[in-house]
Amino acid sequence: MAERTVTVASKVGLHARPAALVARIAAAQPVVVTIAKAGGAPVAASSVLNLMTLGAAHGDSVVIAAEGDGAEAAVNAVADLVAKDLDG
Repeated sequence: MAERTVTVASKVGLHARPAALVARIAAAQPVVVTIAKAGGAPVAASSVLNLMTLGAAHGDSVVIAAEGDGAEAAVNAVADLVAKDLDG
């Protein structure tokens, strides 16, 4: 299992436009990518609704995980995006 902890960089958190961008990248991966706030249950990162209800705000730490062939690359693709300011 590949796993990475990153800090949400977008000022609006994982809401609206940032959530849509993250969901699009997660859905394009060959494995299921999940995201969770510290101590919370993981949700599918490919769902905009899941991302928005996660309540991940600017500065929150989230854990991105995946399992299977290509998991490391999938986690890195999603984590790199979450760690960027996507507000622009």
